[in-house]
Parts: sequence; structure tokens; C-alpha cells
Amino acid sequence: MVTTAGSAPTPGTILRLREQGFRVVATDVDPTAPGLYLADRGHLVPPGDSDAFLPRMRALCEEERAVAVIPLVDEELLRIGELAEDGIAVLLPRAGFVTTCLDKYVLTRRLEEASIGVPRTWSASEWPADAIEDAPGGLIVKPRSGRGSRGVTIVDSVQDLAGAISESGYAADELIVQERVTGPEYTVSVVVWRDGEVQAVVPKEVLLKQGVTKYAVTRRHAEVVRTCVAVQEALRADGPFNVQLCLDAEGRPRIFEINPRFSSTAALTTAAGVDEVTGLLRQALGSGGRLTDDWREGVTMVRRWTDEFLDEERFASHGLSPAPLPTRNGEGLVLPGTTIPGPAAPVPPARTR
Repeated sequence: MVTTAGSAPTPGTILRLREQGFRVVATDVDPTAPGLYLADRGHLVPPGDSDAFLPRMRALCEEERAVAVIPLVDEELLRIGELAEDGIAVLLPRAGFVTTCLDKYVLTRRLEEASIGVPRTWSASEWPADAIEDAPGGLIVKPRSGRGSRGVTIVDSVQDLAGAISESGYAADELIVQERVTGPEYTVSVVVWRDGEVQAVVPKEVLLKQGVTKYAVTRRHAEVVRTCVAVQEALRADGPFNVQLCLDAEGRPRIFEINPRFSSTAALTTAAGVDEVTGLLRQALGSGGRLTDDWREGVTMVRRWTDEFLDEERFASHGLSPAPLPTRNGEGLVLPGTTIPGPAAPVPPARTR
């Protein structure tokens, strides 16, 4: 079962898993999510941060006889991890690591304690008056929890900093103020499973980021690799995670965020030679061996729109149109829990390149 079927990278993940012989069930809150129609079966679910989410997922796993779940959005991670109690393989790091990473302030403090490089970071309720003077690249104000660069503001004066905090819509203790490191940015896939041994580290330099990474290229960078291995040794993720960092003026990595899940650039990791999603899924199910840290440098990702083509009968068989359903007041409405039947045979649809 793969969640977040409407995220841009997820349809590719679904198709890749189907090509590898897996039956894939997809979930999302939105009936327009393309992955719902490209999986063998799709289901609508409540939002991941709602009380109804976990019961719905637990019922779906039983109904579909799911043996594994791959969650791909932060709001779901803590709740969905509880499915492991039902004997389902959940492809996430351990719960303590997930909790730490979802609070950027706590994460920064834990990394500092482990002598792992981070930008200087304060709670927005306690930032020092001279913070701007000591940060030539400016400061970043952002929520302690969140994703996709939401609520992030760059400031370069005390006045702008105070304004950004007061106008953010968050309480000061829900925000952090962080030194802005202006060197090259990296998003790094760290491949590890329950034995704790790092199987591969694939750094990717970000060439363009707009919420999510749009363009990136694989780079061999020994110090970035060393830093990411140190994260596993200090915090024991024991599951897949994604490190986001920048290099400072001396070329030293400074971690500003860790996503405790597969990265949205996992497809680039696969293209470079390390299929982290399929590989760890097989390991979680006891049917695959360790991956190797053998990958190609210089593989560049160009994220784009693509088209998928389905037989009309198959598309109609899903039982739900991506267009809004009419109601008495003319507004669209789709009830959570609606099921979208998929095709009987797990044959990947034809694609254009």
C-alpha cells in the first residue's frame, strides 16, 4: 500500500513497484490524485492528521490483505507507524527518530549534541538581538513542523525578523529562527534498515527547488556522506531517511532538515543505481538482500509533467470521476472512504516518454 497518490513523484513509485511484480494499492484524500488510477486498486482516506485516518488505514490493510505500507507524507508518519503492531511492514525509521525529525528545533538540538553540523538555530521566542549581525546570509523563519517550504521566510534585518514572526500566524514558540547557509544544497538518500547498517548514501545536489526539488544531480561528496552516516550512528533511524543540508563557506555540511521517510527524489536515487524503495521493501518482507553503495555520479533529474494512457473501460472501472461530484448546492463533494476499484491483473499501463 502506497500513500499520497497525488504527490508528483508517487505515480512513478507505483508504476515502478508494479513493474517489479508487486500488487499496489494506493490511497489519497483527493479523487483527482493520479496514482489512484494507476495502481491496482485505489481508496480515498481521511487526512493523515485526523483521528479517522488510522482506523481507516487499518481497515483497508485488512480488506486488501496488505503486507507492507509505504507512507510518503509527514502528516501520516506517526499514526501509520502503529500498523506495525498488526504485523504489517511499515517502511519508516523507528518511531523515536520520526518524532525527533518532525520537530526541527528538537532535531537541531539532538544533532548539536552529537557534534553534527547544523546552522545556528533558536526558538523564535528566544532569538538573540545580534543574530542578524552574525549571519551574513540572513536568517530563516519557519515552523518547527511542516514540509514543502511552507511558511518559510528569509529576512535580513531585525525589523523584518520581528515582522515575520508576528505576521506568521504561528505562536513564537511554534517557530524557529535559523541561520541561512548559502552554499550548495544537497538532498541525500540514506538507505538503512532494521539492522542499522548503512547500505548506501546517495547525495544529490539541488539545482532548483520550488517546494520540492525540481532539478538535481547525483554528486560524490565524501564529507556529505560522512555526515549522513554520523546521523544514523547517533540517532539510529534504522529505516530510510532523507537528509537536507547546505555547505557553508568552508565547505562543511550543515543539516537543516531530515525527512524520516523516502525522499521525493527517490526516483533519482534509483536512476543512479540504488533502488531504495524496492530494495528495502524486499528486505522488510524477508525476500531480498542488502543493497550496495554502487551508483553513478552525474545523473541529472529533470522533473516534468508526463502523460499516462489507459483503456477507457479500465478508467471507468475505477468507479469515481476525478471531476467534482455534483451536489444540491452545486459544489463538489467526495465522501472519505469511497473505494475506487482497479483492474484485476497487475499489468502496468502503456506510457509515453
